Amino acid sequence: MPEPAANAPAMDGVVLRPMTSADLPHAHALSAELRWPHRLADWEQVFAHAEGTVVERDGEIIATALRWRWGERHATIGLVIVTPACQGRRIGHRLMTDLLEGMEDRTVLLHATSEGRGLYERLGFVRTGEVRQHQGIAQPAPLIALQRGWRLRPAGLNELPALQALDAVARGMPRETLVDALLQGADACVVLDHDNTPRGFAMLRRFGRGHVIGPVVAPDAEGAKALIAHLAGLNAGNFTRIDIDFDSGLAEWLESIGLLRVDAPTTMVRGAPLARPAGAPALFAIVTQALG
Repeated sequence: MPEPAANAPAMDGVVLRPMTSADLPHAHALSAELRWPHRLADWEQVFAHAEGTVVERDGEIIATALRWRWGERHATIGLVIVTPACQGRRIGHRLMTDLLEGMEDRTVLLHATSEGRGLYERLGFVRTGEVRQHQGIAQPAPLIALQRGWRLRPAGLNELPALQALDAVARGMPRETLVDALLQGADACVVLDHDNTPRGFAMLRRFGRGHVIGPVVAPDAEGAKALIAHLAGLNAGNFTRIDIDFDSGLAEWLESIGLLRVDAPTTMVRGAPLARPAGAPALFAIVTQALG
């Protein structure tokens, strides 16, 4: 990413510089300070695909932010953190200005906390939706009956291109390297199949306090429920999290299987709206709030 404009201490002693892997333990400590659930392993996984910026003051890291560029036209931004002791000093604005440099022609997606939404609006982001974070101890879920010709099955070893294509059309941006890494690290990946053609999929992965279900791609809500019920059943009795699109219609059903709503960040986009062709599968649950 471009070298930050402020490479020497400013009047307030704040310096921006590119993040390196050596910074990850400090970044993890910042997220823990905010009581975010990320493990160091979660930071390492997302940083493998990212470019990041850290803010230092007197040699101490006080803020972080990451960006992920997908293809030539898209990007996501996440893990924008400013230590509480330094909030209110426009550090978040400096971070975001640095991350957005060179991305004028890209559609940029992020999920905003209520505290950050005003900053993002001033930088040209607009609200496009909402994510509902559900979590809890997953209960055994009644399996969802599928219509004739539909079935659930484990993902095959040669199905990565099909899953990448499903994710790209549902998310509206190509994320081949991310889907590859998620599949390799997933505890389980189940495919929704129609007449031997993959039409959706979902993954159960280690994350935070336990496991996360996501992404979930499906042609409709019943297909998404079938995928989620299967994975929730595999993880029954254990802490499980899922971040769904508010418009998915899944919230009440998720609460019935023990996954209660705990947060509702705002989905925001700068640039051209994300496009999903009519009739294409939808992204019912995201990977993480940082990655989208």
